This record gives sequence, structure tokens and C-alpha cells, in this order.
Amino acid sequence: MSEHPVHVVFPGRIVMIGCGSIGQGVLPLIFRHIGITPDRMTIVTADDTGRAEAAEYGVKFIKEPLTPENYVRVLGPLLSRGDFLLNLSVDVSSLALIEFAHGKGVMYLDTCIEPWPGGYTDPSVSPALRTNYALRESALELRSKLKSGPTAVITHGANPGLVSHFVKQALLNIAADTKVDAGNPGTREEWAALSDKLGIKVIHIAERDTQVANVPKRAGEFVNTWSVDGFVSEGAQPAELGWGTHEKALPPRGEEFDFGPKNAIYMVQPGASTRVRTWTPKAGHFHGFLITHGESISLSDFFTHRNAGKVVSRPTVHYAYHPCDDAVLSMHEFAGHNWRVQETKRIMNKEIIEGIDELGVLLAGHSRNAYWFGSQLSIEEARKLVPHNTATSLQVCVAALSGMIWAMENPERGIVEPDEIDFRRNLEICKPYLGPVVGAYSDWTPLFERERLFAEDLDKSDPWQFKNVLV
Repeated sequence: MSEHPVHVVFPGRIVMIGCGSIGQGVLPLIFRHIGITPDRMTIVTADDTGRAEAAEYGVKFIKEPLTPENYVRVLGPLLSRGDFLLNLSVDVSSLALIEFAHGKGVMYLDTCIEPWPGGYTDPSVSPALRTNYALRESALELRSKLKSGPTAVITHGANPGLVSHFVKQALLNIAADTKVDAGNPGTREEWAALSDKLGIKVIHIAERDTQVANVPKRAGEFVNTWSVDGFVSEGAQPAELGWGTHEKALPPRGEEFDFGPKNAIYMVQPGASTRVRTWTPKAGHFHGFLITHGESISLSDFFTHRNAGKVVSRPTVHYAYHPCDDAVLSMHEFAGHNWRVQETKRIMNKEIIEGIDELGVLLAGHSRNAYWFGSQLSIEEARKLVPHNTATSLQVCVAALSGMIWAMENPERGIVEPDEIDFRRNLEICKPYLGPVVGAYSDWTPLFERERLFAEDLDKSDPWQFKNVLV
């Protein structure tokens, strides 16, 4: 058995849109684990970023920004039935690409639902329609329209994506450790019933990136360990989260949606100016940004437990993200400039000298209080595992790879979300690239060491209310 098994031999062609940090990092994984030759892969991207990496692997590189007017003309000759469209771009409409791929009989994967330029930040559009909740509803409407057809896996990077598989494994681990019969959940209803049975009230996507570079951030520069444009876009969107049935009141500036399943809320303020409390095993308790992410919406919907059509329980789900320290400084400067991004952008890679990306899910409210399950990948291990990667990018890249492989193994499933696909298969592919994958219980709650300096308006009857988590 080879050190790096080929999981699937793919006879078609792969077209990858975008070749930033994730595109560059996923290239070696594709050729390592998918049986395809370089002459059957093409990269289409908006600038010269990634040209050297494409040349290293012998992949054709086309520099042409995709627009609503030209994407069919540019992509049409490159794809035919049975091929694969991998979308790792920003500012290219995911919905347009999904519908195009469906019409061509082509499989598809993206790591988030992207609109055309301005879709996240157009002030003439209401905040409710600039959310991931609204984008997801549009994708689900498209699924109803297209029905069956070639598999299109949406929002399958590290998060959203991999973390949905972490949640399912965490639920099974908690059940085993608390002597609760989990059965063998497979359907959405069975998973939601298990979450309810265990008493899960909240799910934090809790992430702390401690990677440090030997080149510090400079004034007027936005520095990050993954896409600057992606982080800026989602940071400027309204803060939003799946809204649990245990919650008593909306947060300040909180609003409910008046369309869709109404399993989430949003706040009339950017996620990058909204902070929440969370916990990871290595970092302990910290404040993270409440950045909007697709998994906050899809997980809360997937784990909504109903009885006779009536909602019985639903967890509150949100992202709590502390990026690397230079990215925090960058975001602070970005906010101080009234959400106008800096002229200079830099994605940290070779200059990183130490640190980890501790990415996982914190499930709380059960009989053992809180349980975190996830990856503690270091920069040193990421570099040993795959070229052109950091700890952050590799967690995304391997999840994109596993989603592609699952799609190739299940080519006629239509549009699917991460919560709906085989978590065991995806974890099997991802785990060798995630560093230590650990589970840890904690007695931490958002009330821990509160009111040390000043009195606060807390509701101690239920520590896991969002009111107590919000900073």
C-alpha cells in the first residue's frame, strides 16, 4: 500500500477557478489522491497569483477574471459531461456556476457561497439580504429548481464543511462517554433527535490561530493566514447565528428573518465588530469574532428536532474566530477605516515561524457541560505533510479534497450541503492531514470569572444563553 493512496481514479477533466492560498495548497493533494494527469486540469483565475505553482505541476493556467458577461464563454469550452468544476474564487457567483455546471452535466464544489462583486457589501441592499442565511436560501431554491443531477457540494472547506463532520463525531463521542444509546443515526431527524437527547444547547465553531511570522504587519497592510478578500468580505457581512430554542431574548440590534425556515437571526452590525466568548483546549477561554459562516445556519437547521411538525429543540450555532494576531490588528485597522480595506494585502506563508490553527466544535449543555472536538495542526506539521500550505490552508484544502472525492464517488446527488453527506468518509480522508485530532471536556461556561472588575447584566439561570456569550 502506497504512503499516499489514490482514493479515486477520475477519467474526466478538472477546472479550478481561483488559485490563491487554497488553490495552491490543494494542487498537490489533487495529484496525490485523485487519479488524474496534469493535461486534464486547467486553472482559470483573475490574476497571476498561483502561476508558478501551476507551472510546477504542469497545469494549464488561464488568466481571465470571470464576470456575469463572460463566464459561460470562458468556461464552456473547458468542460463537458462528467467533468469537475472546483470553485475556490471570490467575487464569482456560486449560484451562477452551479446552474452552469448542472446544465453541462458537470460536478461542482465550493468552499462558501459567493455572490458577484458587491453582493456582500452593497449598502443599498438590506442587511438581511447580505447574510449567509439569504445566500443559503437562494442555493436551496436553486436545488428545488434543478432537482436531481450532477453532484454539487456547496460550502465544503474547513468551516463551513469539515466542522459539520466534527459535530457528528462529537455527538457520538459524548453519547459513548455519557452512556447514552446513540443508535446508528443516519437521517437528519435521527441526528437531531440525538442532539436533543444529549441536551445540546449550543455549538460553537471555536477557532484560535496562533501562527506568527517573522515579518510583522505594517500600517496600511492587511495580513492573514488565508484569503484576505474572503476574510474582509465575511467580516463586513452582518453578524449572524443559528438561534436556539433555549434563548430568551434577542441580543441588542438583533433581528429575525421574515423568510425561510427562520432558524437563525442576524445583528445589524458587522461580524468583525461583534465578539463572543468561547473555549478551546490549548487556548483556554478567549474572545473571538462572530464572523458569519454557512455552517452556523445549516447546522442549526439540520439539528432542529421536531415532533409532529413542531420544533422541540434547536441549538444556537455560531462561529467564534480568533485569527492570528496580525490578522486581528489588520481587522482593527480595517474597522477603523470604516470598513475600507487596506491597499496592501499579504497572505502569510513562508514567513510563518511557529504556531497552530486550533479548529474545532464546542458542544455544550449536555451532562458533562462542554466538549470540544477538532484539529490542532501546527505550521511545522503542515509543511511536512503537503507543499505550499500553512496550518490554516491545509485544513481547508484537505476538506475540499475530501468533498471532491465524495462527489466523484457519488456523482448524481444534486446540490448537497456538508451536513447531508457521509461524515465518516470525509473524516477518513481528512484525518491524516489534521495533526492531532482531539476531544476534550471542560467545565468552562461563559460565566467563568465574570464580574471580577465590574457588575454585569448576566442571566445565571442558564449560562449558555447567547446573552452571556456575547461580549
